Amino acid sequence: MATPPISFAYSETSPAVPAWLNKGDNAWQLTAATLVGLQSMPGLVILYASIVKKKWAVNSAFMALYAFAAVLICWVLVAYRMAFGDELLPFWGKGAPALGQRFLIHRANVPESVRKPNSMTEQPYYPMATLVLGWLFVPLWLIFSYTVGAFSLWGGGFLYHWGVIDYSGGYVIHLSSGIAGFTAAYWVGPRLKSDKERFPPNNVLLMLAGAGLLWMGWSGFNGGAPYAANINASIAVLNTNICAATSLLVWTSLDVMFFGKPSVIGAVQGMMTGLVCITPGAGLVQSWAAIVMGIASGSIPWVSMMVLHKKSSLLQKVDDTLGAFHTHAVAGLLGGLLTGLFAEPALCRLILPDSNSRGAFYGGNGGAQFLKQMVAAMFVIVWNIVSTTIILLGIRFFIPLRMPDEQLIIGDDAVHGEEAYALWGDGEKYDPTKHGWNTSVYGEEMAPSTYFNGARGVTINL
Repeated sequence: MATPPISFAYSETSPAVPAWLNKGDNAWQLTAATLVGLQSMPGLVILYASIVKKKWAVNSAFMALYAFAAVLICWVLVAYRMAFGDELLPFWGKGAPALGQRFLIHRANVPESVRKPNSMTEQPYYPMATLVLGWLFVPLWLIFSYTVGAFSLWGGGFLYHWGVIDYSGGYVIHLSSGIAGFTAAYWVGPRLKSDKERFPPNNVLLMLAGAGLLWMGWSGFNGGAPYAANINASIAVLNTNICAATSLLVWTSLDVMFFGKPSVIGAVQGMMTGLVCITPGAGLVQSWAAIVMGIASGSIPWVSMMVLHKKSSLLQKVDDTLGAFHTHAVAGLLGGLLTGLFAEPALCRLILPDSNSRGAFYGGNGGAQFLKQMVAAMFVIVWNIVSTTIILLGIRFFIPLRMPDEQLIIGDDAVHGEEAYALWGDGEKYDPTKHGWNTSVYGEEMAPSTYFNGARGVTINL
């Protein structure tokens, strides 16, 4: 469909600013987009590079860097209009380039009363912030999976018109990427046994620096969702920080209660689950509800990672190295359902297309809203399982999904010819008694990073 002509009436005092453009809102969108971009570059680059074993630090960092570039190009060439363009199917938009100045100005000039919750500049950073799995997989997943959820829930698709609430991506981003990552881990297969048994983070302090950038950038992630520097944006930023802080403290408290000591990695996990959980309702819930969501996100994903992971044969079979299923899928699903409970009617009226939207806690049609949240979650889960499986099986026709064992033993040097740190001299062998650190949990010796894999190897009776 051709872009309809629009007229421009420019301000006499600022010729480069159309009369319809709110400079404050525009400045906040650019700021929010920058904050979200910093979550990936350098936030996730530092976090992922530091939290993995030393021999995979370069590969993990480079994949985040590559995804940052690949997603941006795919976004403007085809994916943006698949997510927010004209309808092709009830769950998918028509793909086309979004590069022309007239098209971009027309999108910016959509009246606020009919705007869809998206930003051309901020959106491309979202998928790369949660799913970095492979050279071919990243653009294919963006096009055939992410855009489906984005159009269905945000871009005018069937879930959007049905009134499903996803303020800033608990379903579109986190539930989808967590399920896709878990599905991909199933098809790719496990790491080497030696890596699963001992996978220590190579730099805990840098890991904290990356986590801090992620937390601070989340203010743009959620605060930029309403398109404007308005009440919803302010509430979203406040709730984001409240929920993350609560979740971190709850997760750390559970670590102390059951393992006798606080874990830095555990604190980062709690922070992450809190950020993910609040995302689908950040600007739509009262701050007391954000604290409740933080308590839930600091405890339920903890139980799924530390208890259910050990008891479930499926979770044990799939080598979800960084625990994406627990931190993104479980926390994202939890946040979407809790939004269906706690979405405050007055806040919903400020931004949602359905002026009658409300959480079940507030009575009225809130029960129907909770049901909608459940149905939407099932759609996102099923679509990502199917689409991720098809994509990976298609890739497997051309290249193996798993590296040969001899390369897995070496790591970065085999893949890139580069290493992250020159910590040992030539010919010096790794000595765990000098350079390693083990922790004893109920008398069992194991690496701290096995915590991050959700498999400490202990039985916890709650």
